Amino acid sequence: MSGRTEFDRAYYRRFYGYPRISKTDRREADALGDFVCNYLTYLQQPVRRVLDIGCGLGLWQPVIQRHFPKARYTGVEHSDYLCTQFGWIKGSVIDYVSRSPYDLVICDDVLQYLPNRAAVQAFDNLDTLCRGALYINALTAEDWQYNCDGKRTDGDVYLRNARWYRRHLRRRFTDLGGGVFLGSRSPATPWELGKSGQ
Repeated sequence: MSGRTEFDRAYYRRFYGYPRISKTDRREADALGDFVCNYLTYLQQPVRRVLDIGCGLGLWQPVIQRHFPKARYTGVEHSDYLCTQFGWIKGSVIDYVSRSPYDLVICDDVLQYLPNRAAVQAFDNLDTLCRGALYINALTAEDWQYNCDGKRTDGDVYLRNARWYRRHLRRRFTDLGGGVFLGSRSPATPWELGKSGQ
């Protein structure tokens, strides 16, 4: 992880307002989740097993339950504090191992906390864990400079440019845009113009 060794109560209170998560944050999580889930439904990507790795407060869980009520959701989290609060499985994107892969893997706001070598290990593990679709998001150097509110966003991270992430993802996944990627084992067949040209 970056200079921080503990993702504790103070961290989640500062950046997420926990335990009073704002309606705006919930609405944003719902809108993003609706987009991803509807896109996967359109692509006919089966979603029976979902891994939310670095699940944090679990904001994806109700969205997954709404769209895929029969799917099994697994939340994995590095923070001891959140594992105690929510009962998540203790683990990280680098070392979590599963007996069988997942139809949907969510890795939202995790990779920016890892140095380069660990982030590359994480990409390899995500490839192993994913037999279908991957949703991934990470704060980039461009986001920090142009897109985010520095007062509400944790800047104690490894700021890499978006090109670096895309290069490593492209070796393992097909980029469909919007943070959605398909693994090589996915049965979905996107049309060519649905793929990102970046």
